[in-house]
Formats: sequence, C-alpha cells, structure tokens
Amino acid sequence: MDENPENERAEVDRLERQIEELSKLVPNDNTAGELERMRRRLERLRKEIYSKLTPWQRVQLARHSQRPVVPDFIDLIFEDFTELHGDRRFEDDPAMVGGMARFHGEPCVVIGTHKGKDTKQKLQRNFGMPKPEGYRKALRLMKLAEKFSRPIFTLIDTTGAYPGIGAEERGQAEAIACNLREMARLQVPIIVTITGEGGSGGALGIGVGDRVLMLEHAYYSVISPEGCAAILWKDQSQVEEAATALKLTAMDLRGFQIIDEVVPEPGGGAHAAPKAAAAQLDECLKRSLAALKGLPIRKLLEGRYQRFRSLGSVIEAATGTNTA
Repeated sequence: MDENPENERAEVDRLERQIEELSKLVPNDNTAGELERMRRRLERLRKEIYSKLTPWQRVQLARHSQRPVVPDFIDLIFEDFTELHGDRRFEDDPAMVGGMARFHGEPCVVIGTHKGKDTKQKLQRNFGMPKPEGYRKALRLMKLAEKFSRPIFTLIDTTGAYPGIGAEERGQAEAIACNLREMARLQVPIIVTITGEGGSGGALGIGVGDRVLMLEHAYYSVISPEGCAAILWKDQSQVEEAATALKLTAMDLRGFQIIDEVVPEPGGGAHAAPKAAAAQLDECLKRSLAALKGLPIRKLLEGRYQRFRSLGSVIEAATGTNTA
C-alpha cells in the first residue's frame, strides 16, 4: 500500500471515476466481474485511508455534510416512529426530536438531536443546538418511557446546547442538570449513541445511560477543538493540536472506558454508505438491549450509578500518581 496519503486519495478518485464510467455501459459478464473487482479494491483503499485519520480529520468527518443525521438513523433502524412535540412549559424545540417507536418489534422511545441537512433545515433546527425546552421535551418523553416500561434510545449529534440569551433566561443549565439527575434514576434501560458530534453539556443532556456506543468517526468532547485552541493558545491555527490533546476519538474514549463500544463504519465513512452504517449500529443496539433486559431494576440503577462514579482519572505530574 502506498504510504503517501495524497497518492492513496488520488487512487480512490481514479477508481470512483472508472466505476462510474463502467456502470454506464451495457452490463455483461466481463463488466460485472470488473466492476466487482474495482469495488472491492475501492473498499480496501478507503478502509486503509480512514484507519490512519488524525483526530482533527475525524472531527471534520463527523461534520461531513453528507453524514447521516439522527432522523436518518431513526428511519433506517426503528419502525413505526411517531414524533411527539412540546415540553408542556414553553414550546416545541425542533433541534430535539423524539417519540414512540418499535425496535425489532419491541415498543421503545427514541430521542435525538436534529441538525438538519440543507440550509433551510439547519436554520429551522437551530443547527442541532437544543434550548431548555428541548431538554425538557426529552425528559418528558423519557418519563413516558418509564411509565410504560419501554427502553430508551438516545442518538447524539450536536455541537452543544444553544448558548443564546433567551435559552439562558429560561434555564439552560438547570434543564441539562435536571436531565442528568433524572436519567440516572429512570427505571428502564437507556442506550446512548454518539452518531456524529458529541459536544459538551449539549450531548450530556441526553447522554446518561447504561450503555454508551459511539460511531467510529464520531467525536465526544467537553469542548470543540476550535474552542480549546481559542482558550489555550488564542490561535485557531492550533485546532489540530487541540483535537489531539482532547482525546476525543472513539478509540481514545473506549480506552478511557467513557464509552462501551465503538461501532464500525463502512469504508469511506457513514456518509458513503448510510444503510451499512445503520445496519452496524442496529446490531450493536440489539446486542446491548438484550444484555440490559435481563437485569433487575436494582442492578440496572446501581450499574448506572457506578459507571458514572468511576469515569475519569487524574494524573498528578509531581508524583505520577493515578487518582480515579
């Protein structure tokens, strides 16, 4: 395999053009065989390239304009989704979607942040940045799930909670904190998945669960690389160094036991094959739910509590001592 990334990308582009041109020809045994061979070669090349991405490149991939958004995953994984609206206190928040659904025939509640795809949708959905009413709507739906003994699936793809004046006036921090407290004691299984961006408290507001999954090219961080670079270096050119220092990739977080499982993405990323990415996630969700359903509520809650009590560690530079 060529060690030069530019040469690898050029080879990918060349193969994609050849596959497109060959696909336009009248199909026969020769073209079908050649197409299959070229597609396998393309898949191998993509996997090789994507296995060597830097943390900053993974952040950019998590933000890819063609990456499937939360409603795409809902459509591809769940059945009979019926969206519910409103927090019963202020208004509906389009940045947070949720409702009743079925997962492999089993009733459930699914909730997630919605970024939107085109410019009109992004403006309507506030670029996936929920306001307090979004988190209160999510909690209302989670309480419904508890009332009817339905498992909860949350899907996270947000740069963070909306920091506007109105949101702060209506209690943005309180709404997120309330969700953290209430999710910790909900008496039904909760499975969390970071599908794209997992930004700070905006992600945490629906991120407390018994299992936390993360797509291979997603990221999950206390702050964006741009924000980190602005604070530490006051220089946006340091975003790559900031992304590396934040340890925000799925592999990093699995090593720290902040997440439970990395969900593999198809070669080329989820944006290249949304259905294949959803199928991978579907298998992981099914396996996680099966493991949780067999646990008594007492053990479920105790495990959830212990999980979050054990998160994080501190390394003291002077002594080199690890403190949990």
